[in-house]
Amino acid sequence: MAVQQNKVSKSRRNNRRSHDSLVAANPNECDNCGELKRPHHVCPSCGQYAKREVVAQANDIDLDDDAA
Repeated sequence: MAVQQNKVSKSRRNNRRSHDSLVAANPNECDNCGELKRPHHVCPSCGQYAKREVVAQANDIDLDDDAA
């Protein structure tokens, strides 16, 4: 079993962990609707990506009563 030779100080330990913190999100505005979205992802509010519709929204689809 590995045992440390000398005590690691709090300062040295915390300096090693300084890069482990989480980075804040970097949202962009959607070109179509203006809502905030993650960069390089489909907009969750309008379903557009790169100025074209990728995901059809549920309110845009006309479902029959007997089909459901």
